[in-house]
Amino acid sequence: MNESDRQPAGPLAGVKVVELAHLIAGPMAGTFLADLGADVVHVEDPSGGDAVRRQGPTKDGTYVWWKVAGRNKRSVTIDLRQEQGRQLAHELVAWADVLITNMRRDTMARWGLGWESLHARHPRLVVLHVSGNGVATQSGNQPGFGKVGEARSGAVAVTGFADGPPLHAGFSHADSVTALMGAFSICAALTDRLSPTFEGELIDLALDQSLYRLIDWQVIVADQLGADPPRAGNQLAIAPGVIVNTYQTADGKWLTVTSGTPRSVSNIAALVGEDEEQYRTIEQRRERVPRLDWLLAEWIAKRDLATGLATMKKCEVVAAPVLSGTDILTDPLYLERGDIIEVDDDELGPVRMQGVVPRLRRRPGSVRRPGPALGADTDTVLGEWLGHSAAELATWRHAGVI
Repeated sequence: MNESDRQPAGPLAGVKVVELAHLIAGPMAGTFLADLGADVVHVEDPSGGDAVRRQGPTKDGTYVWWKVAGRNKRSVTIDLRQEQGRQLAHELVAWADVLITNMRRDTMARWGLGWESLHARHPRLVVLHVSGNGVATQSGNQPGFGKVGEARSGAVAVTGFADGPPLHAGFSHADSVTALMGAFSICAALTDRLSPTFEGELIDLALDQSLYRLIDWQVIVADQLGADPPRAGNQLAIAPGVIVNTYQTADGKWLTVTSGTPRSVSNIAALVGEDEEQYRTIEQRRERVPRLDWLLAEWIAKRDLATGLATMKKCEVVAAPVLSGTDILTDPLYLERGDIIEVDDDELGPVRMQGVVPRLRRRPGSVRRPGPALGADTDTVLGEWLGHSAAELATWRHAGVI
């Protein structure tokens, strides 16, 4: 155990998790749990490991995304296509409290790792199964990717400008939200697991469901009004009487202004010299907000970012710069909150990344290690934790099982 592994334990210390999962949604759920102290064993194929290891930008031949995506986990290589590999997987599941997977439903069933088989052998196991369409559906064995989930969720339909195409977010939106919902669901199931009558739990999450749930007005509007609000660019189609937009400053920077209340709209009106009385009622705001948006754009375009933000702050206009990754690294608020941390990596040296979110005051969790090398913990987990001998490990390694 290195020095970083000795950091204070988070609230999930002692929770044991096995991941038979790759790419984003399933493993990110595990990362959230690991950040808060859970022991997470990430099982990878010996031939190449998780595909995320080889995605995104590189520095000196080293892929940097994996250092965050795989952080706080143990990497164990097992070939699940071999009988001995599947037996080792069952041993890990017997050790664990939680199994996270995003493998095909029928593949898991064929390997004896489907819900029915697992529940029969491990009746108190919590299983999170992420899939494209939900494992309990007729199409539950079909492959799925996050961008397809985004399209099905309704999120893409409301994103973009009215005269342009629907737009995806610039990151793995559905995967990430599914991971967050998955981690939340696992914590709920673990709470239930404290009951002596607990009988296991299957969390069946399709890639479109979590985003679908978060747009809580979309379905009821379609149901009750028989129509969908149009795409509205940076505005909120469901709230046409407010200002939400991005604006370019005189020094070429970008900022966002948001007004979610009548008073905040009036504050913008006063800022640009408009009569506040003309923005008092909902009807007035709906009619005049396009003009106010245009006036605000003109006002901001004449001022540099720092001047504009300072003046808006005095007038209680809520605004913020549009931050990039390089901006975030030096942003005072991120630094003050401790949301940027530095971790030592064997390949890259010191690396900065996100701290643990959410922040718990008493047991906040920690980032104990960056994403490990492929198979770095195979001997520790299978040998020390599961009790297999060095001779067994050598035999399995020679046969390509691990």
